[in-house]
Amino acid sequence: MIGFPAPKPGQVIRYAYLWRTQADAGQEEGLKTRPSVVVLVTQFQDNHCRVIVAPITHSPPHDPLDAIALTGLTCARLGLDASPQWIMASEVNAFIWPGPDLRPLPGRGGASVLMGYLPANTFLRLTARISELGQQRRLRPVPRTGDE
Repeated sequence: MIGFPAPKPGQVIRYAYLWRTQADAGQEEGLKTRPSVVVLVTQFQDNHCRVIVAPITHSPPHDPLDAIALTGLTCARLGLDASPQWIMASEVNAFIWPGPDLRPLPGRGGASVLMGYLPANTFLRLTARISELGQQRRLRPVPRTGDE
């Protein structure tokens, strides 16, 4: 696992995200690699970190308050396509970094999972929204590898 970048809040990484509905149906692996935002990093034992990520999706949220829309400029900077995209704030995955669900960027080497960073204002809106949803008990975390 040597060579993975240190996780930092605001990073956008490639990750096999497991949706809450998939986990509730008994799935243990995400079906699709998708960009995900590193929301929180906490130090763990043996130089490992616990990381919380929120997924980026093309699917519009059922409730607009559950997501943060990305601008076309941000999508372009991250190498995402021009279709509308949202960061879902209503659910997150938690795992021990590095984990088996990190996915390398095509053509960038085996350990490169970093796509870029969110703009600071977008990241602040995301973390505020996640906090609000947590206080309302509407945040749906999914523990992943090493975080069970």
